Amino acid sequence: MMRISRMPLVLIVSLVAGCGSGSDFSDLRAYMDEVRAKPKGAIEPLPTFPPYESFIYKAASLRSPFQPPVKIDVVARQKGSKEIKPDETRVKQFLEGFNIESFQMVGTLRNDQELFALVNGAGGVHRVKVGDYLGRNDGKITAIDESKVEVVEIVPDGDGGWLERPRTLPLKERS
Repeated sequence: MMRISRMPLVLIVSLVAGCGSGSDFSDLRAYMDEVRAKPKGAIEPLPTFPPYESFIYKAASLRSPFQPPVKIDVVARQKGSKEIKPDETRVKQFLEGFNIESFQMVGTLRNDQELFALVNGAGGVHRVKVGDYLGRNDGKITAIDESKVEVVEIVPDGDGGWLERPRTLPLKERS
């Protein structure tokens, strides 16, 4: 039994002794001398980068490229009126801070006195009634029925006057 336990010890001692014997590193020294004798290479300089030029986005006020273009007939274009203009003293409502294109009519509610429309947009579903304002162009809700919301916006005509532009938000069909 003693012999079996000494066998692994003898094997380990002989392996360790084999690694240490014969310290002939002449081929390794010759290779290292050859590498050291080669001429040193030059490191390429870092490339020069152009300085950063800041960019200011100036197209924020233009029409979205994802909306269809509005065709305007220059000859038949309506002239605005000086009598029609938005009420600057009126306190703006919450839904006037968003484009009218972002709203969709999704339903109606009725109580004993009046009919309300439910419009989806501006981060949720909102209840509106006739007389409320919607959109950035002073869009006043003039009529509500089960299939649409009618809005009249006041927009500039480009010549210093103002135009009333009717818009309709149709009921969104369920898919």
